[in-house]
Amino acid sequence: MILCVAEKPSVGQYIASVLGANSRRDGYMEGNGYFVSWTFGHLCALYDPNDYSDAWKSWNLSSLPIIPERFSIKVAADKGVQKQFKVIQSLIQQSTMVINCGDAGQEGELIQRWVYQKAGCKIPVKRLWVSSLTEEAIREGFQKLKDQHEYDHLYEAGLMRAIGDWLLGMNATRVYTIRYANKGAGARQVFSVGRVQTPTLALIVKRQQEIENFVPKNYWELKTNYRNTRFSAQLPAEEDEYAIQTKEYGERLLQAIENNPFCITEVEKKRATEYAPRLFDLTSLQVECNKKYSFSADQTLKLVQQLYEKRITTYPRVDTTFLSEDIYPKVPATLQGLKDHFPQVAPLLHLKADGKKSADSLPKSKKVFDNKKVTDHHAIIPTGHKPVNLSGDEMKVFQLVALRFIAAFYPECIVSNTTIMAQVEMTPPAVELAPMLQIPFKATGREILKMGWREVFANNVGDNEVNDSENSDNEENKSLPNFVKGESGEHKPILQEKTTQPPKYYTEATLLRAMETAGKTVEDEELRDAMKENGIGRPSTRAAIIEKLFQRKYIVKERKSIKATDVGIQLVKLIISPLLKSAELTGRWEKKLREIERGEYEAKMFLDELKEMTCNVIKEVKLNKAGMQCPVCRKGVVIRGNTRYGCSRWREGCNYAQPFDC
Repeated sequence: MILCVAEKPSVGQYIASVLGANSRRDGYMEGNGYFVSWTFGHLCALYDPNDYSDAWKSWNLSSLPIIPERFSIKVAADKGVQKQFKVIQSLIQQSTMVINCGDAGQEGELIQRWVYQKAGCKIPVKRLWVSSLTEEAIREGFQKLKDQHEYDHLYEAGLMRAIGDWLLGMNATRVYTIRYANKGAGARQVFSVGRVQTPTLALIVKRQQEIENFVPKNYWELKTNYRNTRFSAQLPAEEDEYAIQTKEYGERLLQAIENNPFCITEVEKKRATEYAPRLFDLTSLQVECNKKYSFSADQTLKLVQQLYEKRITTYPRVDTTFLSEDIYPKVPATLQGLKDHFPQVAPLLHLKADGKKSADSLPKSKKVFDNKKVTDHHAIIPTGHKPVNLSGDEMKVFQLVALRFIAAFYPECIVSNTTIMAQVEMTPPAVELAPMLQIPFKATGREILKMGWREVFANNVGDNEVNDSENSDNEENKSLPNFVKGESGEHKPILQEKTTQPPKYYTEATLLRAMETAGKTVEDEELRDAMKENGIGRPSTRAAIIEKLFQRKYIVKERKSIKATDVGIQLVKLIISPLLKSAELTGRWEKKLREIERGEYEAKMFLDELKEMTCNVIKEVKLNKAGMQCPVCRKGVVIRGNTRYGCSRWREGCNYAQPFDC
């Protein structure tokens, strides 16, 4: 018999139906030479500190750092988990081979390997690797099974991630809680510190402090109306300053030009090509769902996971927006499956995916198909299965995914970008106001010449990245009248008072982007791609990290804005180790984990670095006495001076003092 182990019961039961294993048993299916069983979440986990030693049961500084000589795993204490583990263990003993049908990613590989290790598996293990759960994909996957050892680097990366989170989480949480948490009524508030959650919290706190410390500043903009078009003055300004910083100066400029003619000096029109928005990776889908439907990152992940398990969309936990070239021949069948729900498919159905440069072929753009930008999985796309029995929220997510996919095969959108330059002579008595004799003005406009892929979104659920309705009042997006170089006429100048605005609070959408780029604001998609390796966490874990911060009451949501609580702010202030709250440093760590996955970095070297980092974190806190209760008077707290630590009650006579190097 061959044992197949899936990541959850629903997936296992579908795989069993494809294989013909139709006899239901307690915890597995059987038939046609197969056992098909399943896990549900982590059946096994790393030991807790107290599993290693009684000395690590109590929380005290002398026991830190906690670094086991060898990391061990155990079966979770839950009765249902232990029962299912015994089922799998028994089936392994009755089988000649195991097929790992777990989630095709780092976490899924780790979950399965731990189960096999704990069960004492000695028989060969093969790996099923599929990007969708359709019958076609599963049958194709079973014809291309690979040896488990081909995924050893993937497992090592998952293992190092788990050990890294354990080492820093266990040690940093204990040391900061012991040293700084308030004690009262026999209980202590726990300061939860983590490798990914703390830098994420630090991003939120930093943004909040920038907003709270922001000092608004008034400035003025000189504009004028000519032929129902708003032109803006192009005055020179010092770096990081505005050209008109006083109302008086602005009014004098206005008076100097208001009775002089407005003259068009340059008319420039440029045709430009706008490509369809990229297909979704998990982060961009979470961002879009948060913008459009206010779904949380975790909610979107659950919805798209359900679509995957219902065989409606492909594997969701991906960080690429590209497809591999072997998907191209399958596109017509996928589009055919979408035709009943999306009329936008009709113009594409007669086209062929034959790779030939002919008028009747589907386009095969490098912006969609690129093997070099696809690793284990491709972007999230529809499978072509009919979307039946979907909830309202599932349908919303599916529509976004499907429309992005359809738009990828439409022609490009062609636009005309217009720039109009003009000038107004200044009345001679006011020439000293500015270093020029004329004030230049500028207006820009944009006209869509050919809708192309925008037709896909014109009358359907929108897409925030392509829908211009939110920007309909933006002067740059409006079409302009036909201006002629040299024309002139009357105009109506105005002086507008403006106020500088603080940064905006993070929403889940903008926080996800910040995690993806290690806190840097990046709009350009290609640059964002280059920074993904240094992001905080992985697409599959970011939603869970944000949820943890909510659950631990370090952050709260006010409408869409995410704000840090007093406890969250206090925790970030207390942390002295840059490793624990630096998005950039944590991003470098993520990069090394990806290199381990690719076989470009040794797991042992990474583990040695983990241990050294953990020791340094503990050492930094132990040597920093600030915030401790005064050991002399027991009433004050230890504060830091220029060269010494002392008691906060020194004015009241407490003489405690110690140098920094004590």
